[in-house]
Amino acid sequence: MTRSDLVEALAARFSQLTQRDAEFAVKAILDAMGDALVKGHRIEIRGFGSFSVNRRAPRIGRNPRSGESVMIPEKRVPHFKPGKALREQVDAKTAEILRRAPETPRRPVEGAAGIATIVPPLRE
Repeated sequence: MTRSDLVEALAARFSQLTQRDAEFAVKAILDAMGDALVKGHRIEIRGFGSFSVNRRAPRIGRNPRSGESVMIPEKRVPHFKPGKALREQVDAKTAEILRRAPETPRRPVEGAAGIATIVPPLRE
């Protein structure tokens, strides 16, 4: 789902909101969340999940083209941890979809380092 999809869904669900009002509401919420994370705060939405900022320590990486060592500086990155209700909802819906889908036959294939892996059949 994209931001515009979210705006459309919000406007469709609440008929008293115009498309412009729904867009303003989504923008305001996302801006407030972004500002809170920039300040180092944690955001918790019960039943949905929590957003926080994680620290990635500095490390030494490699340039894949030249093989040269490169120093990668410390970073702060946003992190999302889904709540229990969201995890259970996604798991239940996924299980329901998998129960309805017909099982596709799989064939073994020789994978990397001689390990057998299972892949779906090729379409011809």
